[in-house]
Amino acid sequence: MNILNITFITSNQNKADYLAKYLGYPVDHIKLDLDEIQSLDLKEIVEHKVRQAYEKIKKPVIVEDVALEFEALGGLPGPFIKFFVEKIPFERICSMVNGQTRKATARCVFGYFDGQDLELFEGSLGGKIAETPSGENGYGWDKIFIPQGYNVTRASLGEDDDYKTYLQIKPFAKLKQYLESKVK
Repeated sequence: MNILNITFITSNQNKADYLAKYLGYPVDHIKLDLDEIQSLDLKEIVEHKVRQAYEKIKKPVIVEDVALEFEALGGLPGPFIKFFVEKIPFERICSMVNGQTRKATARCVFGYFDGQDLELFEGSLGGKIAETPSGENGYGWDKIFIPQGYNVTRASLGEDDDYKTYLQIKPFAKLKQYLESKVK
């Protein structure tokens, strides 16, 4: 099988391993410090990051970014969720929407750039913000996000349901299909 030599820009070994497993071939990964532009448009953020990553290493790259959009807050915190999680206790994040709709959407965008072709792939999953954080699994905001069709947070899901919801948020299938089309 022909494969693309791509580099996934992440400092998270588990994310790199997961992507390689899903694609069915090894994927290099490196940590790069990239500028994060301030925008609520996840695609705009990813496009900026993937172009910047390519300029630094001059090889085909993949980057990703995620957002958790609270309907009651007009889509905020969106891509800024990682800063909320770092600075604000989960209980307080959950209470931000008390008395309002708890509807939320988890999004992920992968970006691919090889110096010529730029492609963005988006996945999303609706759900709601928990009244209180719960669960011991997952990472990031998994303790506060209840996926549509469930009554527990992603951090409380069993392995099968965790995998199923992860594949809805992360657009692995779209990325894999595109990469396979590049080597044909």
